[in-house]
Amino acid sequence: MILSVENLSKSYGHVQALKDVSFTVPSGSVFGILGPNGSGKTTLLGTVMDIIKPNSGTYKWFDEVPTEKHRKQIGTLLETPNFYHYLSGKKNLEIAAAIKEKGKEDIQKVLDTVRLSQRQISKFSTYSLGMKQRLAIASCLLGDPEVMVFDEPTNGLDPEGIAEIRELMKTLYKQGKTI
Repeated sequence: MILSVENLSKSYGHVQALKDVSFTVPSGSVFGILGPNGSGKTTLLGTVMDIIKPNSGTYKWFDEVPTEKHRKQIGTLLETPNFYHYLSGKKNLEIAAAIKEKGKEDIQKVLDTVRLSQRQISKFSTYSLGMKQRLAIASCLLGDPEVMVFDEPTNGLDPEGIAEIRELMKTLYKQGKTI
């Protein structure tokens, strides 16, 4: 299993965000977490990415207790992408690769994959919302991770942008990625 979650719970004061959540994600699958706003989806993803500490329960990545090594094998997009607005898409990816300590040689490939090659030297501030999302996905692809975790990758996109992201997800799935 890529991810195993067992009885995960998280509360914020009196608000129970997660209550005994359990599931498994097999390798090579596209796994979705559905629910209304405020149902704990982002809390769940933040927890399994070790950003939020659970009150109880456990999770494993790659059938092991997660470590920094495991997290480096996962491309992650949680909530709003953070990039430098005054830098180009390419320069932002160079910084992301340096932070991740991998993937610098992948920059052109990931820009091609998300169809941003023609705008790679444009400032991030000039990107449409869909382009910003695609750049965030490109950042996730640096280092060719086998697993990607996306929190609402189509949030705020128009129908064309949603279709583009869905097609990209299909392409990544066909490449054997777990999403």
